[in-house]
Amino acid sequence: MSFEGSLEMNIAVVGIGGVGGYYGGKLARRYAGQRDFQVTFIARGEHLREIRERGLQQITEEGTFTAVPDRATDDAARCGVFDLILFCVKTYDLEESARLLNENIDERTLAISLLNGVDNAERLRVVLPQADVLNGCVYIGAQMVHPGVVRQAGGSCKLFFGPENGGNHDYRMIERLLRDAGIKAEYREDIKTVVWEKYLFVSPLASATTYLNMTMGEFVEHGESRRLLEGLLDEVELIARAQHVSLPEDIHKISLEKISLFPYEAKSSMQMDFEKGNRTEVETFTGYIVRFAKNHGISTPFHEEVYNYLLKRLAA
Repeated sequence: MSFEGSLEMNIAVVGIGGVGGYYGGKLARRYAGQRDFQVTFIARGEHLREIRERGLQQITEEGTFTAVPDRATDDAARCGVFDLILFCVKTYDLEESARLLNENIDERTLAISLLNGVDNAERLRVVLPQADVLNGCVYIGAQMVHPGVVRQAGGSCKLFFGPENGGNHDYRMIERLLRDAGIKAEYREDIKTVVWEKYLFVSPLASATTYLNMTMGEFVEHGESRRLLEGLLDEVELIARAQHVSLPEDIHKISLEKISLFPYEAKSSMQMDFEKGNRTEVETFTGYIVRFAKNHGISTPFHEEVYNYLLKRLAA
């Protein structure tokens, strides 16, 4: 795949929730309707119907906008080969969503994972071996508030992406394409470190707040929760270093400082999913650490305690 010398881009955004709605909306507002671009939203249900009828309503800190893609569909079979795909679904929907795009992939296709977790690029490569798969992450507070409407509140809105094992393509062109749409995108050759740095505070925080059922403020004030959080942080860092991820020596301190910046009443997304009885990303945030540790003879007692408890809650 190569982007040199070509401005024609067939772009798909898969999953138009908070993350996909924010970044996909920016792409649609910038490129939809232009001759050399096609922007497709892959969505479903009532959300898809509202987008088709009224466009995607974006409520952001920058203002309120309506984004109208060239296409909005739950069936991409007739959309041709995509040059760029942004995967913005929940981690438990990743493989299924990727399989639905098998007919839209060839060696030209660049797929970027913007999901929570650290192993999504690896999972995508298994399902879409023809595609050039990059990993990525975002720092944003955003959610779908009701069908056809997404709201962004908080977060730097930065988007990082890059190859985990090097690459021979002009990924800087994708960085320019995203930035021209008003996205704070940054291409990084050390993307594995970038993704793990986010995971190192998001994963322990999601696990601990869901386990204790506390808001961020309550959590920070509670002495016992601090011991749990630090134990989880230590175990995630242990797993990262076991995978030879290059991390700052003070990553533990950096992660705690990030956590302290959350509003008092804020809750983690996994905690809210548990409260609502929705599907959760417990396997991404807690189960992944437990499974990797067991497979490599590493002790992670804090994660095992939290994981077993949360599985019982899900089964109740």
